[in-house]
Amino acid sequence: MVKPLEGLVVLEFSQFMAGPTAGLRLADLGARVIKIERPVKGEAGRQIAIRNIFVNGDSLVFHTINRNKESYAADLKNPDDLERVKKLIAQADVMTHNFRPGIMEKIGLTYKDVQAINSKIVYGVVTGYGNKGPWAQRPGQDLLIQSLSGLTYLTDTHDAGPVPFGLAVADIMCGSHLAQGIMAALIKRNKTQKSVLVEVSLLESVLDLQFEVITTHLNDGQKLPQRSSVKGTGHPYLSAPYGIYSTQDNYLSLAMGDLHKIGDALGINLRKYEERATWFEHRDEIMELISGRLKEKPTAEWLDILEPLDIWSSAILTYAESLNHEAFEAMGIKQQVLLPDGSALNTTRCPIRIDHTRLYSSVAAPRPGVHTDLINQQFHLTEA
Repeated sequence: MVKPLEGLVVLEFSQFMAGPTAGLRLADLGARVIKIERPVKGEAGRQIAIRNIFVNGDSLVFHTINRNKESYAADLKNPDDLERVKKLIAQADVMTHNFRPGIMEKIGLTYKDVQAINSKIVYGVVTGYGNKGPWAQRPGQDLLIQSLSGLTYLTDTHDAGPVPFGLAVADIMCGSHLAQGIMAALIKRNKTQKSVLVEVSLLESVLDLQFEVITTHLNDGQKLPQRSSVKGTGHPYLSAPYGIYSTQDNYLSLAMGDLHKIGDALGINLRKYEERATWFEHRDEIMELISGRLKEKPTAEWLDILEPLDIWSSAILTYAESLNHEAFEAMGIKQQVLLPDGSALNTTRCPIRIDHTRLYSSVAAPRPGVHTDLINQQFHLTEA
C-alpha cells in the first residue's frame, strides 16, 4: 500500500526520546526520516541504556525509537557540513529539534533562519518547559517533568509519597503531540504554501495527559488528589470499586460499575451504601470489604462469576503472560527488524492501521552516518 506520508522528507535534529518518538511515528506512516547526527558517535541517545542492553553498539532504547530511519553525519560547527545541511533543509518538508533555547541561535538554524532557506518548511521544536519562564533552561528529563507536574501524586496509597510512572511517559506523550502538530501543520502548509512553526514541551504534554484530574482539581476547591489508604486503588478521583485486588492465588481488577450488582455477585452486602455519593465518601471502607471477600477464591473462579454478569473485571497479567496470550497474537503487534549483522530484533509495530492494513517495517535503526553518501548524491549536496 501507499502510506499516507510517502514522499515527505523529515530532518530529525532531535535526540534522546521525545523528538525521535515523533519521527518514528512519521516514518511508520511513510515519511522519509533522516537523522542529522554527529559524525562517528551519532546522537547522545545511542548511549542511553535500558537494563544496560546494547545491540550493535547502540542502546536497546535507541533501537526501539529509531527504526525505519536514515542517518546523515554532519558537524554543525563545521561550515562545509553546515552548508550541506542547509541545502538539505531547502529540499525538506519538516525538520525537528529538541535543543535547549539558545542553541539553534548559535548554529544559525532558528525558525527564522530556516524560513529564509525554505519558505514552506514545517519546523517542530521540543523543549522541556517552553522557551520562556523561570524553568526554560532546566534540563527537560522525564522523571524531573513527572516530579514538577503533579503526576507522581496520582499513583499508590495516600501515605506512599510521590510515585513515578514506570515509563518515560513525558517523552512518549510529547512525541505523540509533536507528531500530531506536524501533521496538522502539513495540512495548513498545503493550504497556505507557507512555513508553519510547531512547538511542544514535555511539561505541557504531561499536564495535558492529566487534563481529567487537573480539571477536577481546579473545580473541587483545589484539594489534593484523594489517594486511597487501600493498596491497589486505581484512581484518586473515582469511587469504589475501581482498583486492583488480591485473590486467593493472584490478582483481579474491578473497573467502574453498579456497586450493588457487584456486591450481590460477590456475596457481600453493599446495598447499605444506597446513594452513589457514598461510593465516593466510603471508598476505602467499601474496598476493604471487597478485598476481604476476593481473597477467598482464586482469580479464575471469580471471573467465571463476574464476567457472565457483565461486571467489568480482569485478571492481572505479567508481560510473559500477556505477550504470549492468543489475544496478543491476534493483534499482530510484534515485529522484527533486521540488524546490520544479520540478526533480528523483536519490537512492536505502529499501532495505527490504514485501510485495514497494519504498518510493519523490518528496517532497523541506522548506524551513525551510514546514509551520508547516498543522501549527498540524491539531494545533490556536494555539487558546486
